[in-house]
Amino acid sequence: MTKRPTQRTRVRRLPKRGAYDRATIDAILDEGLVCHVGFVVDGQPFVIPTLHARDGDRVLIHGSAASRMLCSLDQGVDACLTVTLADELVIARSVFHSSMNYRSVMLLGKARLIEEPRAKWDAMRALVEHLIPGRWDDCRQPNAKELKATWILEMPIDEASAKIRTGGPIDDDEDYALDIWAGLLPLAKGFGKPVRDPKLTRAIDAPAYLTRYARPSAARSASSSRPRKRSPRSRAPRTPR
Repeated sequence: MTKRPTQRTRVRRLPKRGAYDRATIDAILDEGLVCHVGFVVDGQPFVIPTLHARDGDRVLIHGSAASRMLCSLDQGVDACLTVTLADELVIARSVFHSSMNYRSVMLLGKARLIEEPRAKWDAMRALVEHLIPGRWDDCRQPNAKELKATWILEMPIDEASAKIRTGGPIDDDEDYALDIWAGLLPLAKGFGKPVRDPKLTRAIDAPAYLTRYARPSAARSASSSRPRKRSPRSRAPRTPR
């Protein structure tokens, strides 16, 4: 994949927010826990939320062998996979300019079923480790029946783009004099303490990879890129919200 967008992935609305480098795209995919997969069956569009994992130059998705989504994708239909990270609510002085700081990725292409046993095993491990790093070697691994009941598809990261909004509210010049609070409301992203399953047969301490759990965060977010506050008297052209 190159840093140049395709006609389908080029960000047209507020193009300055677009990013096409793999480092940015990979970081958003790696931090996200849920993706949405869009596809069309018999003229009816569907968008299905599911877990995913980036493994090198591909994104993995999995589910039941009876899944309509996976069966449809395996037939070679075009797919659109998206991941969105919500960072902050942008509280402007006006309703019109209120917004959200976010990081998102859109990936276009076709998915392929992974059938070779060793490759399927490795893909399942990658999915588990994306969700909870360290868990694969600390739990019972899938047996032959469970592997047969599970499908894993891979989608290459060949045609993708990211779109990111950062910074504070950008109000109309005349609105800066209004006696209305404005700013940012960060969205909490922490995880609580592990809750013990009451059916545990004995007192087992939660492993460190759960008590210290945190998502990777390498993609630039609102807190890492804030524009200078514009003077209320400034008449310079505004960047669109």
